[in-house]
Amino acid sequence: MNHQIARKNTINEAIKRAIRKFSDKEAIAFDGRRWTYQQMDIAIDHIASYLLEQGFKSGDHIAAYGANSDAYVLLWLSCVRLGIVHVPVNFALTANELKYILKQSESVAVFYDKDLSNTVASLKDELPNMRLYGTIHGGETAHDILNIALNKAALETPLEDSALYQQAVDFNAQSAAQILYTSGTTSLPKGALLSHEAFLAEYMSAIYALEFNSEDRHLAALPLYHSAQMHVFLMPALLTGAENIIIKSPKPEICFKLFVDEKINTFFAAPTVWISLLRHSEFTPEHYTSLRKGYYGASIMPLPVLQELRKLLPELRFFNCYGQSECAPLVSCLSPEDHEIAPASAGRPVLNVETRIVDINMQDVPLGEMGEIVHRTPHLMTEYWNNPEETDAAFEGGWFHSGDLGYMDEHGFIYIVDRIKDTINSGGVLVASREVEECLYKHPAVAEVAVIGLDDEKWVEVVCAVVTLKEGSQVSAEELIAYARQHLAPFKVPKAVHFKDDLPRNASGKLLKRELRKEFKGLENA
Repeated sequence: MNHQIARKNTINEAIKRAIRKFSDKEAIAFDGRRWTYQQMDIAIDHIASYLLEQGFKSGDHIAAYGANSDAYVLLWLSCVRLGIVHVPVNFALTANELKYILKQSESVAVFYDKDLSNTVASLKDELPNMRLYGTIHGGETAHDILNIALNKAALETPLEDSALYQQAVDFNAQSAAQILYTSGTTSLPKGALLSHEAFLAEYMSAIYALEFNSEDRHLAALPLYHSAQMHVFLMPALLTGAENIIIKSPKPEICFKLFVDEKINTFFAAPTVWISLLRHSEFTPEHYTSLRKGYYGASIMPLPVLQELRKLLPELRFFNCYGQSECAPLVSCLSPEDHEIAPASAGRPVLNVETRIVDINMQDVPLGEMGEIVHRTPHLMTEYWNNPEETDAAFEGGWFHSGDLGYMDEHGFIYIVDRIKDTINSGGVLVASREVEECLYKHPAVAEVAVIGLDDEKWVEVVCAVVTLKEGSQVSAEELIAYARQHLAPFKVPKAVHFKDDLPRNASGKLLKRELRKEFKGLENA
């Protein structure tokens, strides 16, 4: 029997079904502008028509260099509608970092926030293949995405009936949808190319594991260029008919206000953001009365912080999300119920993911023993764009290598011990930086801590801690070392403790330990 009539969906087809089902319901809101699903659909058609008029077609690469906004989302969905490959770029990047991604991704257009104009302008002479520069919002030219989106006039010809569409649009579920650049915390960023079908498989996993539904009111506060906020939360939320309030950044006072004013019931944040909310002088449980589901991920949540949050907000159901960009990105989830069983774990693999813990020979290690976490899933990237060597290394043995050190217990819960690159080799004995961090987080004066390994002639590496203190607290390095000595084996105790007002992070909230290693190099015994 011929089943060629059966075909897999694109992201655009899935979004259009949601638009038909929830047409009059609010889809996204930003800075006072509110878009129903139907209004969003009309805006997407206008932007898509504009892109076709500019000569773009399926398979072209268009970069987006900006902070969170409604126009940012509309540009992405317009690319999806045409089969154009969207390249999200961290808005905090310097000119040289931006140039690297624009060149490496082979982008032929870049849309950017108006306040980033100077950075983009400084590169124009170095980007000969760039065909168009436009603004996402705030621009005064005809090449401003928000201005195009706000045009309510009907198109002369429906988008899909236009001659330009018929000539330029040809893509399917296997076609590339986005190139997601890794944060590059240790080396140059790599571009993970993901297809429509990979994202849709991940959206299905997210909707099921994270219990999304049409009654959700999400606050989208983390960067949308980051895979977690866009692909674990915003996109699955749109497919389920949820409402999404978008803000530029998760400033505590803004979050507190919107939790109340917008009756937010669903919120995702990196552990650093949850910590900043918890430690803020205006923190009160009353801000969270509407909140029903709290999600954390993108980096490891210190167990003492999680315990404090759960104690202060007992009605809030917490979910732990673990993954990485190459997996679109969700890999595992710890449900609220499983927080009672294995609160220190990253949960179990989600619906469409298979996970193993392996040794260097790709053999399974016994339950409870440490190894590298590897995955097999339809969520996975197709390749690292223009990087066959890294692609081959990532898929060695037929599984995707996460670069994370961990173990699995007899119930299938995954425990993240450390990034393999962050494990400290002290005298031939491996020390997990996370274990030392968990210890120091329990000290009442410590707000945040990062543990790093610094080179040492005798021990290869020694353990050092970099600490920020809670407001009004005081403690000496000697006191913290003595505290650690009471709770840790001698080889795990920091040889030095350094203090900083803030720890360095990238725009997605990930700690940049490489910056700390540079800063404190040669001060391992200070």
